[in-house]
Amino acid sequence: MSMINWNEFEHIHVIKKLKQILNSWWNIDVVFTDERGELKGLENTKTVFHNPAVGYLVEKESGKASLSEVITKTLDDLKTSNNRFSLKKWDMTGFDVGVFPIMIENDCVGTVVGVGYFKDDHATQRLPEVRERLAAFGVPADYIEKLVSKLKYLDDHERNHFSELCELVAQEIVTLHLEITKRDDRIRELNNELGKRFRYDSMIGKSKPMQELYNLLDKIKGSETTVLIQGENGTGKELIAKSIHYHSVRKDKAFVAQNFTAINDNLLEAELFGALRGAYTGSVKDRKGLFETADKGTLFLDEVGDISASMQVKLLRVIQEGTFMPVGSTETRKVDVRIIAATNKNLKEMIDAGTFREDLYYRLNIINLRVPPMRERKEDIPYLVDYFMKKVSEQKHAGGVTKVLTNRALEKLYDYAWPGNVRELQNEIERVYVLSGAETKITAELLSPKILEASETNKVQGARLQGRLKDAIQELEREMIREGLRRTGWNKSKLAKELGISRANLIDKVQQYGLDKRKLARA
Repeated sequence: MSMINWNEFEHIHVIKKLKQILNSWWNIDVVFTDERGELKGLENTKTVFHNPAVGYLVEKESGKASLSEVITKTLDDLKTSNNRFSLKKWDMTGFDVGVFPIMIENDCVGTVVGVGYFKDDHATQRLPEVRERLAAFGVPADYIEKLVSKLKYLDDHERNHFSELCELVAQEIVTLHLEITKRDDRIRELNNELGKRFRYDSMIGKSKPMQELYNLLDKIKGSETTVLIQGENGTGKELIAKSIHYHSVRKDKAFVAQNFTAINDNLLEAELFGALRGAYTGSVKDRKGLFETADKGTLFLDEVGDISASMQVKLLRVIQEGTFMPVGSTETRKVDVRIIAATNKNLKEMIDAGTFREDLYYRLNIINLRVPPMRERKEDIPYLVDYFMKKVSEQKHAGGVTKVLTNRALEKLYDYAWPGNVRELQNEIERVYVLSGAETKITAELLSPKILEASETNKVQGARLQGRLKDAIQELEREMIREGLRRTGWNKSKLAKELGISRANLIDKVQQYGLDKRKLARA
C-alpha cells in the first residue's frame, strides 16, 4: 500500500508553480497537514516561506498545535456540511486561512492550507489585532511588519480563484498518490508472477511465515506422522489440521475433532473412548467414542494443553499402543488413528512446571508446525480482506455485490495488533460489510473503535512503521520525556537522572518538543 509522501510535494513542478502563483498574486503561503492537522512536508525540505512570519509560526510547537486545532475543528465541521472547503479566521494570528481537504476514495487523508490573507472587507481594522497577536507569540518585529504590509483582502472573485488554485494543489497530490499506488500494484503483480503462493487449501497469505508453513505442509503430504500445531487462538489451527488430513493417505476416511477446553474428565473420557450401557447415570445404550469413530482416519485433539494429568496418562497409552478401554468395560479395543494435536500454550513451560507430561509431549511433537499470529504477517491483510469480503457477500448476502475497503481503512487495519488473529479479522470484515449498507466502498469510519484508537496511538511501534529512523527515534524520545515529566511531577532533575542525561540536556529537549508544564496539563 502506498503512503502519502509529504516531502515530495515541494519538488513537483505543478505544485511549485501553483504555490508561486498564490505567492505572487496574494502573498499567500501554502502548507500541508495530515488528517489530524499535523503539519507535514517541512522535515526533509528547505521550504522557503513568502512571509517569514508564517515560517516562524509553523516552526514553533505552540504554533503547530494552534493550527492543528483549527484544521481538526474545520474538518469536523466540513463532515456535517456540504462544503468542499472552509475559509476561516486563525484566532492566534488574527488573519485568515483556507482549509482544503485532500480526498482519496471518500477518505480525508490531509489538507492543503492557504495562510495569510483577509476574507472580509474590514482588513485595515484587523491589522492592529494581527500586530498584537503576532508580537505576543514572539514573532520578530520586522517579520510582523513585512507580513502586515503584504496582507490582502480577497474579494468574491479573488476568493474563487484562490480556492480553485488550492483545490488544484489538493488534486495534484491525489494524482501523485494514485500513480504511486498503481506502481505498487504492478510490483505486487510481478511478485505474483515470481511464483509466490497466495493460498494453500483454505489458508490465505503470501508472507514469509506463511510460505514457510506451506513448505512444511508440502513435505508431510502423504505421511501418517503425528503432528503438533502450535499457535494463538484464532490463527486457524483446525484449518491446517484438515489440510494435513485431506492431503494424506487417510483423506477418504473420517476427520474427527475434539476440543479439550472446559470439559471435565468424566465427560471427556466417555467422549474419547466411548462407554457401555449403564456405565454412568443416563447411559441407556452403548456409546461409540471418537477414537473408534476416527478409526483408519484422523483425530484432531484441539487445545491439548488443557487436559488433566489423569487424562494425559490415558491419552499417552492409546497413542503408544493403539488400544483403549471404553468407560464401564474391562476389555481393550484396538484402533488405527492418526493424531494431530494443537495448542495455544507453551508445552515446554508446562513440562517445567509439572503440569504436562514430557513423554506425552514427545509423542505428540514428532512434526511441529507453528502458525504465525496476524501481527507477524500483516502483509497478508489485503488478501484476507478480499477473501472474507467475497465470502460474506456469497454466504450471508446472496446476490450482493462485492465490496472493498478504501486505502485509508486498510491502513487502519495495518495499525491494529489483531489479538484475535485471523478470526477477529474475519468478524471485523463481516461487521463493516453489514454496517456499510448499500455502499460498495467501505471507509475507515465504519471500523471498530478499538481499531481506530490503535491507529491513532500506534505511531512508533507496529509493522507499518514508515519514515526515517531518525523521525521514529525522535517520536519515541518525545513520548518518553512527556510521560516521564507527568510521572515525576515535572521534576526535571529526577527525570534527567532516570534517563541518563544532564538536566541542561533535558531542558533543551523539553523546549525542542514543546513539552512545557502548561501544555502537558491541557493534553
